[in-house]
Amino acid sequence: MSSTAFGERHGVIPSYLLARLAESGRFPRAAAAARQTLTAGRPPFRARIDLSIDESGALVASLSDAPNRTVSDAGNTQELPGIVVRGEDDPPSDDAAVNEAFDGLGATFELLLGAFGRNSLDDAGAPLDATVHYGVDYDNAFWDGQRMVFGDGDGEVFEGFTGSVTVIGHELAHGVIQHTANLEYHGQPGALNESIADVIGALTEQHLRGQTADAASWLIGAEIFTEAVQGRALRSMIEPGTAYDDDELGKDPQPAHMRDFVKTTEDNGGVHINSGIPNRAFALFATDLGGNAWERAGTVWYRALTGGLSSTATFTEFADATTAAAAEIDQATADAARRAWAAVGVYEDERVPPID
Repeated sequence: MSSTAFGERHGVIPSYLLARLAESGRFPRAAAAARQTLTAGRPPFRARIDLSIDESGALVASLSDAPNRTVSDAGNTQELPGIVVRGEDDPPSDDAAVNEAFDGLGATFELLLGAFGRNSLDDAGAPLDATVHYGVDYDNAFWDGQRMVFGDGDGEVFEGFTGSVTVIGHELAHGVIQHTANLEYHGQPGALNESIADVIGALTEQHLRGQTADAASWLIGAEIFTEAVQGRALRSMIEPGTAYDDDELGKDPQPAHMRDFVKTTEDNGGVHINSGIPNRAFALFATDLGGNAWERAGTVWYRALTGGLSSTATFTEFADATTAAAAEIDQATADAARRAWAAVGVYEDERVPPID
């Protein structure tokens, strides 16, 4: 299954969670919404002028890359793209979902540009398009190969998805992956696809809030559950398997170590499940390095993604790519990368240099 084909959907809510919810007796509306969601079918360059004052007091104008955002409203239908309700130069809307989507697109653009020097998803100024109010009680948000699409949730289990910057960053990251390594969406490369999307989602939030790696929550989708759900978020990068534990939804199934790797034919071979292993590796790597995760740690992951990574990369192959990218920075960064991959069982202990 290619991640580039238009119409394919990399939804943030995994099918196994929706399937569990579809059988819920506690949340009847959410169960109906989950069933409906499961059966539903799943650019010009812009620049901005930055003004500054030089040492002589003269006004200096310079051009820099800028986002080109368009938000449309599907009007609770499943017709895309919907009616355009806000463009890049338009004032805020009266609709909170429109503004949240618009701001989330911008936050992701700023992370990509500020941290990695990447001009939008394709590094060539691709427009950032989104559609809100997709379907009725639609329990997901997804990247369809061309745009972000947001459901409103069912109100019992899931809130509207536009309120989560990590979700927006995650879904747009599938566009970055599509334009770079184009990781196949099954098995280990699919889990890497999901994990790298989580990394970019988490970094988008941290960059927006100015958080250090130590201060960050490392939660993905912390805003999407209602108060009725026993859970903190959809996933925890730092503690996979602990994000939720609810009588109706079950327990977060993500493993944190290769010894617990899940072999399954569901979820495209466990792409949303086994992504917990590389997720934890990144979170450990970033916190080991300290400071802002989008700087050294994020740069290493980005260079590995864009440095000729195979579309069929395994966890070990990606670990090798990240340690090689880390070594380009310095030996301490490379050692930290090896420690992180050893901590989650991708590397054997003998591959990790001793700490002096």
